[in-house]
Amino acid sequence: MKPENLTRVSEFVLLGFSEEPDLQPLLFGLFLSMYLITVFGNLLIVLAVSSDSHLHTPMYFFLSNLSFVDICFTSTTVPKMLVNIQTQSKVITYEGCITQMYFFILFVMLDNLLLTVMAYDRFVAICHPLHYTVIMHPRVCGLLVLVSWIMSVLISLLYSLMALRLSFCADLQVPHFFCELNQMIQLACSDTFLNTLVMYFVAVLVGGGPLTGILWSYYKIVSCIRVMSSAQGKYKAFSTCASHLSVVSLFYLTSLGVYLSSPATHNARSSATASVLYTVVTPMLNPFIYSLRNKDIKGALKRSFGMTA
Repeated sequence: MKPENLTRVSEFVLLGFSEEPDLQPLLFGLFLSMYLITVFGNLLIVLAVSSDSHLHTPMYFFLSNLSFVDICFTSTTVPKMLVNIQTQSKVITYEGCITQMYFFILFVMLDNLLLTVMAYDRFVAICHPLHYTVIMHPRVCGLLVLVSWIMSVLISLLYSLMALRLSFCADLQVPHFFCELNQMIQLACSDTFLNTLVMYFVAVLVGGGPLTGILWSYYKIVSCIRVMSSAQGKYKAFSTCASHLSVVSLFYLTSLGVYLSSPATHNARSSATASVLYTVVTPMLNPFIYSLRNKDIKGALKRSFGMTA
């Protein structure tokens, strides 16, 4: 492609899910409802953990951080989509697109790393209960969260700087409801080899590493549970992991399913629809998964709102 055919764009068009006018009110109501449930549910967990001294433990400290990140994660994409539907404008500025991409990657990475830290916390609690308070000292917990933030900021900054190298031609339509990195690379007219190489290398590194850590943690947890003599002890140990395991499965199965199936389908609109599972549905379900069977969370919420247990 000759240099004169490339251009520095000022805006993109987010095509979203459908261009049918009759479907826009339905999409607006559906995503507004899911967004409000996500924000309200995760805020309740943050409120419960911060206000109840019984929940000032490493497990709930990580859970409150995950809930805060899920609120931010959903807020990077859904509000802009709702505004576009309401104003009947699908335009997003170039600067807005890069900013959205940066924060989306940032909070995806944070979700990924926090789930790994939570898996390690469960491993220590079940396999080394006598040393749990020493290993998972509050200072160590704070350091783990801080390192997760630093790594996520650096990785998202790398991706965003690589995206700034891209030049685009006349086709500025993004077949998605947000500025997704892979779609932006496919739209570019300039050489994308380096971007693609960096994208997949870092994705394998920061995606495969935490996933390996989670699998290793649960392998050791299962090994520890198997040697327990008490059936009640086995049930109690497994019940403390059930919620986290459900969230991990939901997050990884949906995100991996989207990205592994998208090259096979060759349909960007289908990929955009499928990505709703991990960008909107998973953060919405997390509060329900962690609170429905958790007596500590439910008790803290009742005390927060002045209800008797």
